[in-house]
Formats: sequence, C-alpha cells, structure tokens
Amino acid sequence: MPAISRRLFLGSSAAATGAAVASGVPLAAVASAGAAKAPAYGPAAGVAKLNANENPYGPSPGAIKEALEATKLGAYYVGASVPMLKSMIAERHGVTPEHIALSSGSSGVLTYIATAAGETGNILGPDLFWDTTARMGTRHGGEVVRLPKDDGLEIDLDAMFEAITDDVSLVQITNPNNPTGLSLDGEALRAFCKKASRKVTVLVDEAYNELTEDPEYTSMVDLVREGYDVIVARTFSKIYGMAGMRVGYAIASPATTESMILSHGLGDYAMNQAGVAAAVASYNDLGFLEMSKARIMEARDMVMKGLDGVGLSALPSSTNFMFVNLGDLDAEVFRQKMADRNVLIRGIYRDYTHWSRVSMGRLEHVQMYVDALAPVLEEMSA
Repeated sequence: MPAISRRLFLGSSAAATGAAVASGVPLAAVASAGAAKAPAYGPAAGVAKLNANENPYGPSPGAIKEALEATKLGAYYVGASVPMLKSMIAERHGVTPEHIALSSGSSGVLTYIATAAGETGNILGPDLFWDTTARMGTRHGGEVVRLPKDDGLEIDLDAMFEAITDDVSLVQITNPNNPTGLSLDGEALRAFCKKASRKVTVLVDEAYNELTEDPEYTSMVDLVREGYDVIVARTFSKIYGMAGMRVGYAIASPATTESMILSHGLGDYAMNQAGVAAAVASYNDLGFLEMSKARIMEARDMVMKGLDGVGLSALPSSTNFMFVNLGDLDAEVFRQKMADRNVLIRGIYRDYTHWSRVSMGRLEHVQMYVDALAPVLEEMSA
C-alpha cells in the first residue's frame, strides 16, 4: 500500500468536507459519519477482569470531576497542576519538589531508572518480582541478575546483599512483591537498604504500599529523606483506581532524580491533563482510599474461603491480588478454563508452573472466580 503523506491526507479530507458542505450536507453529519464507534473502555458486561491488579472502584468521584474539567482544556499541555502534585507529594513525605519525578504510571520512572542502571552495570533482583521495566531498561546494556529460587517465595535479603558484586549498578525490590503479594518486614528492609545503599543504588517499588497493614512502617521514603542512595517508586494505578490514567512518580535525591530519571525520559512533558488533575484531586481523599482498602480486604477473605473450600491455598497477601498454589495443576490451563467462564486471571509466571495470580476486583466478579473454582478443578482433574 503506498504511503500517504500527512499533507495529502489533510488536503483530501478538507476537499471531501468542502464538497459535502457545498452539496448541502450539514457539517455535523459529515463529522458524525467520520467518527469511529466508541471503544469499550473496560471489560465487557459479564466479564470478571481479575488479571491486572486494578481497583475497579476508582477513580474517586472527586478525581472524575476534576479530570472532566481538565479534559475541557485538553488542547493545552500540562501546566500548574504538575508542580502542584509534586508539592503535595513532597509535603507529605518531608522532601522538596525536586525530590519528585512524575511519569506515565510508575512504569515510566522504573524504566528510566533501569535504562540508566543498564548503562553502567546489571540490575540485581529476586528470582520472582515485577521485572517488566528492568528487562525493558536493560535491552541495550546490562542484564537482570536474579537470586536463586526461595522455597517460600520470599526475598532473602541476606542472600541479596551477598550477591551485590562490582558489576551490579542497581538493586531492585518490589515491596509488597508482585506476583507473590508477600511483604517484607519494614525494619528488616530498612536495615538492608541502609547497608546495601553504601555499595549501590537501591530501588524499592512500592506500587502496593498503601494496601499494607502499616504503609508508613513498610515504606522506605524515610531513607530518601535521610540521604541514603535509595529510590522509592509509587503509582496512582492501584489503590487510587487510576491504572488507565497513567500517573506515577519516584522519590529520590535531586541528584539521582536528575541523573537516573529526568536525563532518560521526557519529564513533565509526558504527563496528561486529565490524569494529573485526577491525581491532585484524589491524593488526599482518605475516605475513598479507606473504602477501596476495605473492599479489597473483603475480596481477599472471599477468595481465601473459596480456595479452602476446594482444597487449595494462597500465600498471605498484603496487596490487591493473591498468588494461588494449584498443587500439581498447570496455571496456564487453569487460566484458560477460567477464561472459558468469563473470568480473566493471570497464567504462568516464568517457570512457576503451578502458581496462579488473581486480582481483587469488584465483589461480584470475585464471586464469579470463587464459583468457578470447583467446576474448573473438576474439569482439569477429569
């Protein structure tokens, strides 16, 4: 198919529109005829989407209201809302706005950091963690080095410290971890970060921090404030219910923010009006956060009872998902059988063939998962 230049396309479109108007066709009708059918912005009716750790109760009403207002001025790049959001985050954590870097979801800052680290060495992580951005960032340099498997699927901090060699430029820890849902003890992680950061930069991905029993205790932001070589990544995608609005951030020293994030990304230019407006509106909405956390905990209880009823178990979770032990059953086959019943979950992670992750969605969707357990297991065992 021959290439069509933008100028030719625009010229042809203008000519067609002009001809239609000249022939008496209303301009509104022309616009309507050329408009695409509205896409589905979420799962179809009757589908339980439990595969991406989203909070379907978001965004908050306040976030929606402000996002709509911001969209009316979506012709303009973001302006004052960006420094406002940075200031809000900085004030909460006792740092300066220069400690804050925003991005399109925390995936942005995590990828920039991984890219910077890959230029000078390798990224060290546990065998199982959310490694998408680490793998993306090391495509052109460095590699992801993993600890040996742990029988309990926990992160062995002592083994991780011993694995820090001269060719490691970044240690990456997800806490709570994804896909396991396990949370490291705050003091144990704090002691590790203090010790390890004297040798190398430590990145702690805290995407699910707000869902832990004591978010402040499990967070490492205090180490950034105290001057340790530690970076903390956070997101509005999880408890804030804004996964599709793409707002995340990193908290690090101004020097690290400049050298590992801003120098490898687009900075505030990558942000969008509606997403930032929603983030500003929801950041201090404690009522919405408490409601979301309560629904997630209720869903976890439902899943645990359902699993127990069919003889399965899951790791203890501090997140909005659970890592289910399927025994000797194949997690990919389990995923497919669930999908046949309109329940979407994750399949196999790496070579953890018998482990399956399920997210805590709307309670009625979680109930669909629970109801499907027995028939799916019966079918797989036949």
